Amino acid sequence: MLEVRELEAFLAVADELHFGRAGERLHVSQSRVSQLLAALERRVGARLVERTSRRVRLTPLGARFAAELRPAYEELGAVVARARESARGIEGRLRIGFQGTADHRLMAAIALFQERHPGCVTEIVEVPFADPFGAVRHGDVDVAIVLLPVEEPDVVLGPTFSRERQNVAVSVRHPFAARAEVTAADLAAAPLIPATAPAPAYWRAAHAPTTAPGPAVRTLQEGLTLVAAGRGAMLLCRPTAEYHGRRDVVHVPVTGLPDSVLGVVWQRDAETERVRAFARAVSESTAGRPRSADSRTPPP
Repeated sequence: MLEVRELEAFLAVADELHFGRAGERLHVSQSRVSQLLAALERRVGARLVERTSRRVRLTPLGARFAAELRPAYEELGAVVARARESARGIEGRLRIGFQGTADHRLMAAIALFQERHPGCVTEIVEVPFADPFGAVRHGDVDVAIVLLPVEEPDVVLGPTFSRERQNVAVSVRHPFAARAEVTAADLAAAPLIPATAPAPAYWRAAHAPTTAPGPAVRTLQEGLTLVAAGRGAMLLCRPTAEYHGRRDVVHVPVTGLPDSVLGVVWQRDAETERVRAFARAVSESTAGRPRSADSRTPPP
């Protein structure tokens, strides 16, 4: 049987390469760190750390052991944290990001989540148009509602919803402005305004499928301003087009393009019971499922 405290002491020494600093990090004495490490080495049957009066360093076996141990130790901590959250219920704070428009579907999901979990406070912030995944990746929000596609290996895609026909926003002076609809072929050669990096290239291409890209923008408002100025056109889903209506911009339906779809995303290694509960609320509220407080339907 391995002792978790021995593993903690070893990892602290591996990080600090100093027994005193490792002890301070673990809030124990330097001698206690030495005792724990010696006990672990007896269990392993070999030296993991070489210690002289001048320096501390890992043995080759110790370096390999540290590299293999760390992911398992971190996952163990995550398992305990998730169990603790489940035991005490959904409390604390859930930070929710949205891209484009926080329409009635998102607000209905938030209302359902708050109804079920009154002890959890929700905060709602806008996610930059040109950085759909950065907020969850950097921990600025716990979950985000973003436009598909999502192909990030470190980001989980939960329930999807709001499948809408695409619209193209153009200036009232644009040739498309007088048309009832335009086709994907029409757009292929038209200057479309894309997002800048750090939005991934595949995501930018999906939202500006053109051979003649216009000036790239960071925010939706920047894009609509350039549209009004006649610098290009911009694809928007219908709810966002309606929400951002302005007199100098016309929104024309597009045929032949995939529908716009929203999805709930979160960082793969930061999934919590709060995140899972919100994903269930989105899945159920957008699909018209029963609002029972004890529902445990997983997100698709």
